[in-house]
Amino acid sequence: MGDEVELPRYRVLTGPDDASFCWRVSEALELGYELHGSPAVTFDGERVIVAQALIRRE
Repeated sequence: MGDEVELPRYRVLTGPDDASFCWRVSEALELGYELHGSPAVTFDGERVIVAQALIRRE
């Protein structure tokens, strides 16, 4: 038996527009996710916040 966790087919990553966010998206792509649409970008008064939807096809 493995300790594999079933991944959701859809997820949205959000966070400040920095290297950490880019690494999180890159890791999701490595897990088999694909970008779903364009990123959404906003400014919270202090920094740029990004959201990216991802899907994983079965």
